[in-house]
Amino acid sequence: MYFQPNRHDFVDFTSSSADAAPEDVVVVGAGPVGLAVALGLARRGVEVTVLEAGDSVSHGSRAICLSRHSLEVLDRIGVGERLGSVALPWSTGRSHYRDTEVLSFDMPYDRNDVRAPMFNISQSVAEQIMLDAVEAEPRIRLFWRSEVTEVTQDDAEVTVQATTPAGPWGLRARHVVACDGARSGVRKALGVHLEGTSYEGRYVIADIHWKSGLPTERQAWFDPPSNPGQTILLHRQPDDIWRIDYQIEAGEDAEEALREENIRAVITRHLAWLGNDEPWTLEWSSIYRAHSRALDSFLHGRVLFAGDAAHLVPIFGVRGLNSGLEDADVYTWALAAVVRGEADDRLLRTVADERRDAWQQNVDQAEKSTLFMTPSSDGYRLTRDAILQLALSRPVLRGLINPRQSAATHSRASALTYTPTKAVTGPLPGDPLPDRRVTTANGTTAGVHALRGRGFALIAATDAAEAARAGEQLSQMLPGRLTVLAARGATEGVTVTGPDVCTDLGLDEGDLVLVRPDGLVLGRLSQGESLEPLLLHLTDRLTAEGSR
Repeated sequence: MYFQPNRHDFVDFTSSSADAAPEDVVVVGAGPVGLAVALGLARRGVEVTVLEAGDSVSHGSRAICLSRHSLEVLDRIGVGERLGSVALPWSTGRSHYRDTEVLSFDMPYDRNDVRAPMFNISQSVAEQIMLDAVEAEPRIRLFWRSEVTEVTQDDAEVTVQATTPAGPWGLRARHVVACDGARSGVRKALGVHLEGTSYEGRYVIADIHWKSGLPTERQAWFDPPSNPGQTILLHRQPDDIWRIDYQIEAGEDAEEALREENIRAVITRHLAWLGNDEPWTLEWSSIYRAHSRALDSFLHGRVLFAGDAAHLVPIFGVRGLNSGLEDADVYTWALAAVVRGEADDRLLRTVADERRDAWQQNVDQAEKSTLFMTPSSDGYRLTRDAILQLALSRPVLRGLINPRQSAATHSRASALTYTPTKAVTGPLPGDPLPDRRVTTANGTTAGVHALRGRGFALIAATDAAEAARAGEQLSQMLPGRLTVLAARGATEGVTVTGPDVCTDLGLDEGDLVLVRPDGLVLGRLSQGESLEPLLLHLTDRLTAEGSR
């Protein structure tokens, strides 16, 4: 059965005293990014108020492809296991020119990876899973049908005005995280705007219920015999729901393209060409246009912007929701540290700049795919079609058809990242730490991220006693708890992983890796390098002024 979201009533909270102390954090928007921010903060002990203009989670599949890194993020906020049990994992894809396959790809994946590279699940279902967790979390208050219309701020707090069924209401907060989407009311209220590129190509996106034995993989057809001149994408979702995306002509009227009989005609022709004789039903449809746009800064005063409120990326390569969940993962540990007084406010500027750079990383890859999927001129289309035609006989050109699927971004250029003086192998400072299965000294098998927990972690290619000594010094400079993992030995408070994790990470004897709560490598030290410069770096970049 196709998922239909429940509608939620407005709960009147406007009788609260205007003289009440400001909220620690107000999150605007209860989409997947806003819910992730709220859960991430609550899991770190911060009370959160969420304001949502609508009355339900979203309807329709929308962003259906979650990366393995996004599943790590969802694990850290307590919903990864449930979501992973519902979603469909996949690692392969195929592209066709007319009726001939021109590309087959396999994303890196082996038995020691904790998760498959990608998972398919309707965004609406993912949101509902997150909402269930929010409703069970006592530190979160969520108010539906509360549309933010005005935002003002000074050096100490933000005042948010919302329109509700009970009339206008205002509340104060030390910090606001704007997660209210591409048409952000917070952005409008502050007078800030997205800048960048909007592409001409438009796609109809549709969910159908269809029983089919086709595998769970990404399939693309360029100029298929079923619908000459079009580009068509096909993805399987749970419960026999399939997502079909197809490009419409540049001059075609959007309203006309979305008429049910026109959508049915395109899909019927394509499924018939695939040899389908099973009945199917159209469940939902929408239209999409690609954008590469962002705010110049993701931090304005005491307001952080996340997800589509901060940036838009083209759908191709599935970086939209995945990058929004990364925003949430990075912001929540940093914001929690600031709220608790464990880190300086400057940390928010650092992570906001990181996420702006991450948007640029995503766009650099996504724009290549977008120009291939939606050629913006006759010249681009001729070039694209020539590559496809030549790829039939020249396999060396097939790499140009690569859809460049989403991968976790890095923070190598961040002010927080500590760059070592010696060359290293494995993840560089700023890179995401791969989540690999390791067998610990007591014989249990677990992923590295499960072992390190939600806080900072030190991974040491040393004995446990030496790791504990380094961890004791580092923990004095870090907000929250530090987990210490060592290669061997036995010392209280240290998890002994065995040598596997060190081998996977390319660590040599004596190497130290400091990992942030969001799974990015903050810094690395090789054997013989002093810990003192790293400690000074953390003091300068991270520690709250009052605790130095």
